[in-house]
Amino acid sequence: MVDPLEREADDAPRRRFLLEETGFDEVPPKYRRFYRRWQGASDRLGPNEAICPVCKVVIRSTRELREGDRVYCMPCMSRLVLVRAGDGALEARVAY
Repeated sequence: MVDPLEREADDAPRRRFLLEETGFDEVPPKYRRFYRRWQGASDRLGPNEAICPVCKVVIRSTRELREGDRVYCMPCMSRLVLVRAGDGALEARVAY
């Protein structure tokens, strides 16, 4: 049975974000705004960001990320699926 609170959260429209150039030069210029470098333990991820567990690059999206979304890490060519971690945060897991 699906919890009504979870269903309402999924039905809510996703927030949109404008992405600025970050200077990430490991991908072609067209895609640089979708990636940034991880700044360490003090770095906080936004609702539109996920960290790649393979190469530790932050993947950015123009829309809010939710559990079950799939993202692609171009620097290491990994396909990732977002899952809910034990602490409630989103975590990327390698699909292949």
